[in-house]
Parts: sequence; structure tokens; C-alpha cells
Amino acid sequence: MAVRLVALDIDGTLIHGDEIVPSEALSAAIKSLVGAGIAVVLASGRMFPGTISIARHLRLQTPLICQQGCSVHLVDGTILHEFPLEQELAMAVVEHARTLDHPYEWFNPLRYLVSREHPAAIEYARVSGVTPEFQADPEHSGVLPTGVGIISSRDEANSIHRHLAGIHSDRMHLLDFPSVTVAVASDANKGHALSLVCDDLGLDRHDVIAIGDSVNDAAMLAWAGRGVAMPHSDRYALDAADEVLDARPDALARFLATLA
Repeated sequence: MAVRLVALDIDGTLIHGDEIVPSEALSAAIKSLVGAGIAVVLASGRMFPGTISIARHLRLQTPLICQQGCSVHLVDGTILHEFPLEQELAMAVVEHARTLDHPYEWFNPLRYLVSREHPAAIEYARVSGVTPEFQADPEHSGVLPTGVGIISSRDEANSIHRHLAGIHSDRMHLLDFPSVTVAVASDANKGHALSLVCDDLGLDRHDVIAIGDSVNDAAMLAWAGRGVAMPHSDRYALDAADEVLDARPDALARFLATLA
């Protein structure tokens, strides 16, 4: 397989724990890939501001896949592709959150609104490089959402997913994080976004390696010609991947170095 593009998740893949930027070894490996003529594309759950900060550190000029694949941007912020969630579906998620008396998030590529303060919302806003906007009724903000999420707990997240999937599974894509259930448009996922980036660049899926660790990476791991999961990946990423890296701390840097 001739590698022409490597798609990389950020959090849990390039960055771990309290790290702000990728390690020197990873940064050097990515620089070598670019020097060898291999495109490197960041595909993140972060919003654009948090994704572009990593792209700038790595000096990448390729399109950025943001918000689980809800939007694709050029490095200057221009939106190439965007997938809004239907208003009817967005409101159905809001209504369920209100029934449960749970806070909920309402977001587009640049703005992140939350019905009330919660540590999970504050942390997502931090890594996304945005200031959270706390508003009791974000659905009345005038923001056309690319996604709506219900913030709950590990124990409740599964039942929230089942409720939403049982009613709207054919019209929305649901993502399960430890304490947040996020609804986005049915075609908003990293796999579809990566396919559009490759179409724009004239590349085939068999030219692509994708690397990630989480449920929001599963679609791109499955779509790429070679999907690679991190050793700590969740079951969704592991099921979608063709292979799993070993557990050495420098395994990803070593792997990328073999591609250049």
C-alpha cells in the first residue's frame, strides 16, 4: 500500500493527559511525513480553534476535520464542508434533556453553548480553544447547530442513547462519550469528512492510513485503506481498526517514522 495521506486524531492519539502539544518525537515524525510528500490531516472532536492550534504547532497546511466530522476547514478558517443537524432533531434532543433535567450543549463550528455549567462542558471548551457560552435556552440563540449533546453520567448515557436511537436512529448519528451523548447529522462523521477531503485532493481510500482511539474515530478507521487503533482504544475504535499499535509510549512515533 502506497501511503499518500495519514489522518490523525488529536486527543488520546497525538496528545495525552495534560500535554498541550504533541511530543517532540511525534512532531518530528510528522515533519518527516510532510517532507516525504505525504499529506497529514488532523481529524478531531475539537472545534476549529482547538484543532488549528495543533496544526500550527505542526506547521500543517492541509484541511482540518473538526467536531467529529461536522465540519471541514482550511487553515485560514474557511469552511469547506459543514453538516448541520436538522432543527426538528436538535429540538428532540433538547426536549429529552429537559425531561431528564440534564444540561445540554448546542454547538456549531465556532460557538459552544451550554444550558448550564458542568465540568464536562468546561473541559471540552478548553481543549477546543473556545469560551463556553452558558445560556439557559441555547436553542434560542440563533445558532444553527451542527450538534446537540446531553450531559449526564456514565450510568445514564446508555439509556439516553437508547431513547434517542429508538426514535431517530435513521436521521441522526449518535456518539457516546463517558458522560455525554452527542447527536449530529447522519452524514457527520470523520469517515465521511475524510472521504470528502480525499476527493478534494484526488486521493483514493486505499492511499490513506487513519489512526485514532475513540468512538468518533471508528468511521474513519473503517473507511481508510488501513485503520490503526491506539492500544488504549475503546471498543468502537478497536472493532473498526485493521490493526492495533503496541503499548510502548513511543509506538505511534515509531510507526509514523516507518511511513516516511
